[in-house]
Amino acid sequence: MGRVTERRRVIRIRDGAVSTRPDTLVAEEPMEIRLNGKPIAITMRTPGDDFALAAGFLVSEGVLAERRDLQNIVYCAGATTDGSNTYNVVDVRTAPDVVLPDITLERNVYTTSSCGLCGKASLDAVRTTARWAIDDGADAPPVRLTPELLASLPDRLRASQRVFDRTGGLHAAALFTEEGELLDIREDVGRHNAVDKLVGRALQNGDLPLSRVILLVSGRASFELAQKAVMAGIPVLAAVSAPSSLAVDLAAESGLTLVGFLRGSNMNVYAGEDRIALQAAASQG
Repeated sequence: MGRVTERRRVIRIRDGAVSTRPDTLVAEEPMEIRLNGKPIAITMRTPGDDFALAAGFLVSEGVLAERRDLQNIVYCAGATTDGSNTYNVVDVRTAPDVVLPDITLERNVYTTSSCGLCGKASLDAVRTTARWAIDDGADAPPVRLTPELLASLPDRLRASQRVFDRTGGLHAAALFTEEGELLDIREDVGRHNAVDKLVGRALQNGDLPLSRVILLVSGRASFELAQKAVMAGIPVLAAVSAPSSLAVDLAAESGLTLVGFLRGSNMNVYAGEDRIALQAAASQG
């Protein structure tokens, strides 16, 4: 099975001095996801939590929503022409009563930020496949977050990035409670994969929808990440960098709270400001 990190020879130049040494790099390998034996997607990922990654991807695609929807996930033996197992192909088997959508390239194209389809078609696609409305849970008070709590989360995320400390080359995604307690963190060469691993583990544990949690991602908040938050029922998405315009549109339409440029005590709230204690922050400022 692929490793999370690999070693490569590197020539270092420091203040004019040249030396040779091994360097630790984050591993990147392709993974093919099959649904009931049918190939549906290939993603470049950091090996590890592959089953959770596949399950989370299928949550964002509207295929899986509950633990009972998932029958099992296996690595495909004989994935190469010589019959060896690369551990880079996984097959997700759904329960017999799961109604599968028409998964084609045309249907899936909206799920990646690099695709050519955008705007209203992308928003409509999420609206028609989302299983849950974004809310704060039945019979519970609304989620209410202070700017101070949000400002503390990036440092907690960074402190838990074990592989990043060795490589400097991984994105991270984490789930926090509304009190700021770290629930889970995943790292991957792709931030969308890190989110899928979180959501997939939640599905496997029977924790969907994630109705009272904060999703924090390193880097920017793309439409794809906002989509994954909405499909998992997550009410708050925060990013340390900028959101895209389409991510803001989706957040505003779905009721998702979207926070960007979360750095130090500074942040921008782009949508869902009703969950942020802005009045208290204004009075202190």
